[in-house]
Amino acid sequence: MMVDWPSPAKLNLFLYINGRRPDGYHDLQTLFQFLNYGDTLNFALRQDEKIILLTPINGVPDEQNLIIRAARMLQQFSSCHVGADISITKILPMGGGLGGGSSNAATVLVALNHLWKCGLTTEQLCKIGLTLGADVPVFIYGHAAFAEGVGEKLQLAEPKEKWYLVAHPGVHIPTPFIFNDPDLVRNTPKRTLTTLLDSPFLNDCEPIARKRFPEVEQLISWLLEYAPSRLTGTGACVFSEFDTQAAAVDVLKQAPEWLHGFVAQGVNTSPLQAVLSRQE
Repeated sequence: MMVDWPSPAKLNLFLYINGRRPDGYHDLQTLFQFLNYGDTLNFALRQDEKIILLTPINGVPDEQNLIIRAARMLQQFSSCHVGADISITKILPMGGGLGGGSSNAATVLVALNHLWKCGLTTEQLCKIGLTLGADVPVFIYGHAAFAEGVGEKLQLAEPKEKWYLVAHPGVHIPTPFIFNDPDLVRNTPKRTLTTLLDSPFLNDCEPIARKRFPEVEQLISWLLEYAPSRLTGTGACVFSEFDTQAAAVDVLKQAPEWLHGFVAQGVNTSPLQAVLSRQE
C-alpha cells in the first residue's frame, strides 16, 4: 500500500536577529510551529541506486532540488544501495517563508531512512539535514521548538495550538535578499524562552519586507484590521492568529480578490511524526 508522507509547513511565531557571524550567517532566536497543512510525498523503492523525481518542480533543476539532494546524501551517509522513485504533490509556495523546500528534504530523509532500513538516529538525520538548510533539522526533529544559533540549536517548546489564516502576497522573497539588506536589525538582545513567550511576538525581518515589497505591506495592513498578523520567516507569507477555525475562515471569506490564503491549525507534533509512528 502506498503511504502518503506529509511534508508540513511551518510558521516562525517570532523571529529575532541577534547578530551577524564571521561566516556571514546570522545568529537568531525563533519559535517554530508546524501546520496541519503542506505537501505530500510518495516513495517507491528501486533495486538500483537511482533517485528519480517523477514530478519535477518547474524552475528547479535536479542538482538543486532538495528532494533529490537529500536522498543522495542519505545514500552516501548510510552506504545504502537502494534507490527510489519519488513523487510530490506540491501546494506550498516557493519563497513563502513556510519552509516548503526544507520540509520536503526532511520528509525524504525521515521516510527513506525508514523505508531503506538505514537505522540512522534522529541526531544523525539532523546532521545531514543541516548541510541542506538551517530549517531542515526542526522538521526532522518533529516537534515545535525554540531555535537558536542559525536555527540548529533546538529546545522543545509547547506554544498554544492556535488557528491561522496564512496568506501569500504573490511575490517571491529570496532569503538572502532580506538578510543582506543594510537596514535589517541585527542587534536584538538574546532573551530566554520564558521571557520571549511572555513578550509580544515580533519578526525582525518584517519591517524590511514591508518596506521593500508593497504587496507585503498591503497584505499585513489588511489582515491587522482583523487579528494579530505578522510575517513568517523572511517572507513572503503572512499569518493571522485566531482562537477558532470558524473565526479564521470568516475573515478569509471577507478577503479581497487579490488575497490568496488558506486556514490551518498550528500543531506542536509534526504530521510527519504521526505517520512515522504508525509505520514503526
